[in-house]
Amino acid sequence: MEGKKTRERQKIPMKKIESEDDRYATFSKRRSGLYKKASELVKLCNIDVGIVLFSPTGKPFSIFHPTSQAIIDRFLNPNMQLSETSSLVAAHARNKVNQLNNRKEVFDNIKEVASAQSLLLDNMKENGQRYWLL
Repeated sequence: MEGKKTRERQKIPMKKIESEDDRYATFSKRRSGLYKKASELVKLCNIDVGIVLFSPTGKPFSIFHPTSQAIIDRFLNPNMQLSETSSLVAAHARNKVNQLNNRKEVFDNIKEVASAQSLLLDNMKENGQRYWLL
């Protein structure tokens, strides 16, 4: 059996990345991962989330759910009840996020099936089987 050709996932020490280009690339990759994790938390735990980031170049990035105003109001006054309008906006935002997450799951499933079919057809081609008769 042949040895592994790729390096395994390694723990990266928590220190400032010295190379400016590497720092920009790492920020871009980690930012999208952070957005995905925030979206997962919203979906799984039905929570409100507010994240503001500034890139190494000073450009702001943010993600809020349900809305930035609802998050800011709640942060400033945790015991405050949302107004009727804010409650409706928040409910609509949650509903829309749930719909989009459901659509994403459907598309992910379709992609997974198509990938499996493609792999099957590729294997059949390699083995000389008549894949066009399927």
